[in-house]
Amino acid sequence: MFKKILVALDNSARRHEVFQKALDLAEATRANLMLVHVLSAYEEGSPGIPIRSYQAYYPVLEDSTWRLYQKRWEEFEAQGIAQLRQELDRAQSAGVSAEFTQISGEPAATICSVASSWGADLIMVGSHGRRGLSELLLGSVSNYVMHHADCSVLVVHHNNGKLTTPAETTTARART
Repeated sequence: MFKKILVALDNSARRHEVFQKALDLAEATRANLMLVHVLSAYEEGSPGIPIRSYQAYYPVLEDSTWRLYQKRWEEFEAQGIAQLRQELDRAQSAGVSAEFTQISGEPAATICSVASSWGADLIMVGSHGRRGLSELLLGSVSNYVMHHADCSVLVVHHNNGKLTTPAETTTARART
């Protein structure tokens, strides 16, 4: 059975659903949780990537623009830590041993790396349900993780408010 479950959490509306399913599984199996949030410039709520513009010719404006960006990024980081702390508290209140980490980087590769170094035997990740061109342009973190992780991966699909069976809302793939 799974004893070390890494839970990949982003800022999407599906975050709560992924966390709750991981918490339920950890309670049932007495597993430890590692809550992971990867800070990315492309994530919902991120201040994005700073872009040099015509302001580069005006150092005063460039400096103030950079300070504003840094302030927004620090707020983004602090918000991520606050969310992770709330989820950690919920897990511990439920009697589940848990810890968290927040790292900047490319989400898919970072999730696999943290899972490997922590010794996870399961990764739980949400799916945004991208298909076709949007998946090609934006990528699929869950798809990358399924194909590159050293352990089993459980992808939580959003049920869009309809009643479904557990088999219809999650997909698991054990890496052999």
